[in-house]
Amino acid sequence: MDGVGVDGFETSDFEVGSAAAAVVHRLAERHETMATVESLTGGSLAASIVNIAGVSGVYRGGLVVYATELKATLAGVPADLLSERGPVDPEVAAALAEGGRQRCGADWGLATTGVAGPEPQDGKPVGLVYVAVAGPNGSEVRQLDLGGGRDHIRAAAVVDALRLLTERLVAATP
Repeated sequence: MDGVGVDGFETSDFEVGSAAAAVVHRLAERHETMATVESLTGGSLAASIVNIAGVSGVYRGGLVVYATELKATLAGVPADLLSERGPVDPEVAAALAEGGRQRCGADWGLATTGVAGPEPQDGKPVGLVYVAVAGPNGSEVRQLDLGGGRDHIRAAAVVDALRLLTERLVAATP
């Protein structure tokens, strides 16, 4: 799962593992839990998290909702939002994160949605990705405009989603 990161540098398995370990460690220190909802990353975000030793006390579970209708039926994204905005949208990303948080009974929800390619989707360009986190004090969405091929885009999305959650955890620390 090596790829080009947002800043143009390589996104390596080591970087993914380091980012996942940071999230798991911080959540364990806080005695808090997380859940994931993934579209374009297809389970690789969850896989990066469960590779970390000691994760069972932190990770509640996740959903892979590749098909648009599953974003509504499984992750709880309002169907009217999906029909109005499409699946690659910042509000949809936030709803995915909150839906995962609620459906899995977690303190934090982390979500990915976007276009990994090889072709644009619904007028959205390849490399447009939204990562979102939902927590006890609301949600935050980050737009990524990634280059490189499909594997690079997916790997960078995983790292950036984990970084976003880490930033929110640090900001929420009293």
